[in-house]
Amino acid sequence: MPGIGSAELILIILLILLIVFPYWRIFSKAGFSGWLSITMIIPLLNIVVLFYLAFAEWPVLKNLNNRNKP
Repeated sequence: MPGIGSAELILIILLILLIVFPYWRIFSKAGFSGWLSITMIIPLLNIVVLFYLAFAEWPVLKNLNNRNKP
């Protein structure tokens, strides 16, 4: 049974980076920890985290709302 070769390993790492990096930026801009982007490579958990991101109050917006209050 053949194992994973170096070309396949490099491809897997590149694919993971292509998934994680954009989500890292999105989570960071929303005010969440960028480390949440690691969950995007875990099946089913990624859907749960996307729903959390969609419906949670973003910390960055909470800070903006607090600044605008008199």
